[in-house]
Amino acid sequence: RHNLHALRVLAASGRTARAILRSFRPDLVVGTGGYASYPVVSQAARQGIPTAIHESNASPGLTTRTLAKYVDLVMVGFEESRKHYPHPERVVVTGTPVRGDFFLQTKAEARQKLGFTDDKPVVVTSWGSLGALVMNQHMVDFVARECREGQPFHHIYGVGQRYYSRVLEALKERGIDLADYPDVDVREYIYDMPLVMAAADLVICRAGAITLTEIQAQGKASLLIPSPNVAENHQYHNAMVLADKDAAIVIEEKDLTGQLLCDKVEELIATPGRLKKLGDNAQSMA
Repeated sequence: RHNLHALRVLAASGRTARAILRSFRPDLVVGTGGYASYPVVSQAARQGIPTAIHESNASPGLTTRTLAKYVDLVMVGFEESRKHYPHPERVVVTGTPVRGDFFLQTKAEARQKLGFTDDKPVVVTSWGSLGALVMNQHMVDFVARECREGQPFHHIYGVGQRYYSRVLEALKERGIDLADYPDVDVREYIYDMPLVMAAADLVICRAGAITLTEIQAQGKASLLIPSPNVAENHQYHNAMVLADKDAAIVIEEKDLTGQLLCDKVEELIATPGRLKKLGDNAQSMA
């Protein structure tokens, strides 16, 4: 039923888009990927209205690939994206905008605001607003080992709404009462990410284009586990743009275990020079 409805809407979208364009009379139409961009941008191009699209991901999606044949300008987040488009002369590398909140405080200021008065490293892990089942299963192992080993770093862990209570229950089953481990901050969601990321020595997360742009802007070392559940595996391609420039470590979810995650983080935390190198290389791409 949903798919049939989508087909009906698609059939009507061109007519609706033409009516919007006649009414609004834009000077420029810009699409930012996603299927909703297609009817308006394509109709604008047919009417001779200047058009542009912006694609944050390294590998363009279906809508972007289709519109790239018609628009006047294609703006991309990565230089490596240029090869994917039929008219490279129309492609401009603009990067992706980062909101100003990510530039408001230094690392030292952020640590102070978060109440970190010692010199322990800060690790940030985040799995989106809803969370990721497989990653949160691994994270239970990760947090349990971290607690057993005396909290060698400050850890701010954004679980995601869908799995938050499940993670807390799993930790309790391991005999871990988070009240006894003040350096482990398990949250349903990290609402103050600009502050938290500013304080971080290492960020462990998925590889969405916006997240990677923020990591680059702040010059942070990152361990990326791309989501395998996205169109055309685009997060993997995003992550590999950084990995190929030694600006991030990438592990695919199918290869990950809780033990491997623990070992890799311990290895990175033990080599501050390596963390700095990853962060510097990331910032050079911003």
